[in-house]
Amino acid sequence: MKTLFLAATLCATAQFAFAEDAPITHDSEYYILLSQHGAQWAEDDVAVDARLASFRAQNGGKAPNIVSVLIDDLGFGDMGIPELNAIRGYETPNINDFSDEALRMVRMYTEPSCTPTRVAQMTGRLPVRMGMGDTAVDIAGFGLPGTEVTLAEVLKQAGYATSHVGKWHMGDIAESWAMNQGFDYAQMAVHQQGQLTIFNDDAIKEQVSVAIQDYDDKYTLDAAFRPDASAMMTVIEGEAGGPIREIRMESGERWNAAKYDEMNQAFQDKTMDELARLAQGDKPFFLQYWPMIPLDNTRAGRSGPESANGGLYVDKMQLLDQWLGDLFAQMDALGVADNTIVVVMGDNGHFTKYSPQSGFTPMIFRGGKADTTEGGVRVDAFIRWPGMIEADGLLNSIIHVSDLYTTLSRFAGADQFIPRDRLVDGVDQSAALLFSDESKARRDHVIIYSADKPKAIVKDQLKLKLPPPGENPIVAKFYNLYQDTREEYSVSTEVGAWGGQEFVRILARHKARKQKFPDTPPAFGLPYDGIENIRPETAAAVDAFLVRKASPEQ
Repeated sequence: MKTLFLAATLCATAQFAFAEDAPITHDSEYYILLSQHGAQWAEDDVAVDARLASFRAQNGGKAPNIVSVLIDDLGFGDMGIPELNAIRGYETPNINDFSDEALRMVRMYTEPSCTPTRVAQMTGRLPVRMGMGDTAVDIAGFGLPGTEVTLAEVLKQAGYATSHVGKWHMGDIAESWAMNQGFDYAQMAVHQQGQLTIFNDDAIKEQVSVAIQDYDDKYTLDAAFRPDASAMMTVIEGEAGGPIREIRMESGERWNAAKYDEMNQAFQDKTMDELARLAQGDKPFFLQYWPMIPLDNTRAGRSGPESANGGLYVDKMQLLDQWLGDLFAQMDALGVADNTIVVVMGDNGHFTKYSPQSGFTPMIFRGGKADTTEGGVRVDAFIRWPGMIEADGLLNSIIHVSDLYTTLSRFAGADQFIPRDRLVDGVDQSAALLFSDESKARRDHVIIYSADKPKAIVKDQLKLKLPPPGENPIVAKFYNLYQDTREEYSVSTEVGAWGGQEFVRILARHKARKQKFPDTPPAFGLPYDGIENIRPETAAAVDAFLVRKASPEQ
């Protein structure tokens, strides 16, 4: 194994046998831990293999099904804890009941916004590694490269049937879409809620978005300056290798709050249909449901459960709780609950731009979406696997969303299909989860990026807000996250005197590793290319985008 580390680390790693001739390549800190815990990890791997083999023997030789539910923009404590529900003035009884059957991953870290988190979960890699560390809202002409190997592709190679429903948000070019990234079937929104619930006609009237169409445009010269949500591609559907079509949107039709509600209900209905279809098949299945609600920014046409809170997002969170309750009940009715791993989690912190009217404001941690404080990247996260993972348990080890890639692959017996030709950030946390034991965790740090820049490092219980160039790390802002969850009381001198250089070395090793495995750009292409029934107004919007893109070259 080639690394950039101390000879002692190399000697230590050489002592341990790996399941694969070519082990997965990880970032630098993994090997620091391996040098100290390798012998125990090898024992843990044997125990994990035995438990997984026992499950398969009881499950007719089949691997477990996997259902992944990723919910948009929720802070820590917004689901799973009835006491905090009461403080908020709303209820999520079905998710709370689910949490009693699941293990809470207390220190689940995501990325600060939607796209990066989804990329990390799908690829097991930090999104900065392929230029996907930022969030695009409108037509952009880039996306997740086809050379990335997604979790769906890994599982598919192991014999899984794969299906995705709901939000995707990893690009508006064909190679980035779910049906071209390992899913046998996908029904997905090409963009996200910026287009669908913030730019739409009703939201504009309510001034959720301003200066788009809510003014007299007689002085406007650049007609393409403002996005038109109705001209952008909305929801597409297709099978791998088959035709892809936009659905539920006709030429000349305007996108509004009613269309948004219709889409969300359709995603829920399709998820239920897909669960029934997949449960009847012979293959283990991977069903991914990424809802668009609770984000819903208008009062127009609102219906459904109301809360004492009354917030726009909070009320829709109660609706989503009902929907997930229906999903869990159907799993029971179909007889698949006991042989299915279910992960339910948020993708990043609150969309605080729309607080407090959303009904959500940061509680335990400070900050929200796009922030690198804990409130931006710490989320509720639960994993249920009856008889295999402790019910109503707590795991306080650091887990990054990329770890789901490697861990779920291991649970599925598919880890041999994880690529060995690139650096994979996700580590295998199967031993910690199966035995609910912090001492078996294989991660003790995260490097938190904002777009393509590292902004903070968490190591153990300590967090460093990375200082600007030229500032001594000894006096940089350190926080003890157990003592100060809101990162308001820096312990710079107390920690920096001994820890400043240690954190600098973590970042230096990470950067050195990047020299061997350099970051690459995202894939670029023609937006919406390959969609069979592109509307004339959408084609015109793409033409306008291409003109603007070519303008610097003219």
